[in-house]
Amino acid sequence: MKINEIFYSIQGEGKWTGLPNIFIRTTGCNLRCSYCDTKYAYFDGTEISIGEILKHVKSFACNYICITGGEPLLQKETYDLIDDLLKNNFKICLETNGSMNIEKISDKKSILISLDIKCPSSKMHKKNYLENISFLKKKDQIKFIIGNQDDYSYAKIVIKKYNPISDIYLQPVWGTDPKILAKWILNDNLNVNLGLQLHKILWGDTKEI
Repeated sequence: MKINEIFYSIQGEGKWTGLPNIFIRTTGCNLRCSYCDTKYAYFDGTEISIGEILKHVKSFACNYICITGGEPLLQKETYDLIDDLLKNNFKICLETNGSMNIEKISDKKSILISLDIKCPSSKMHKKNYLENISFLKKKDQIKFIIGNQDDYSYAKIVIKKYNPISDIYLQPVWGTDPKILAKWILNDNLNVNLGLQLHKILWGDTKEI
């Protein structure tokens, strides 16, 4: 399969925030979000066998793996990679952009699914496959990237309509003032988590340790 990069760092988003993770970033994405910070993963990558990937991740003293992109589910080999990682007792978080059906992957009990739901400022919100929300379990998480008040209103509408059972994270677009989003959440007494991208607070746009 085509892999953009494999690296070891701190997870900065969602339930695993603060935990050391091995990140496997796949190549390719079917969306073009306005605020995308991983455009380098659209096309750049190297063909690597699943066996080679396993050998690489085993070289780290870490049991947590985040499969991200791009969009990992564009490559059918991702399902085989997940199965092999689970057989080797890794704990997996799969980050997916919300445009592809996750039903096939949602039955895997040992995976944390991190489902993005795109808001209007991304310019990709019409690509959302919102039926995915019904496939999520309590162990999973939903992430909305919030760029402005229209995004926040959109997130509230989706939350009210679909009433997700999984944890919900509202995360400000990097570079915007998180205090504004925090104030909106408090004013509405909204039962969500505020996400702050810990890795970027630590290292900015780099992955340097």
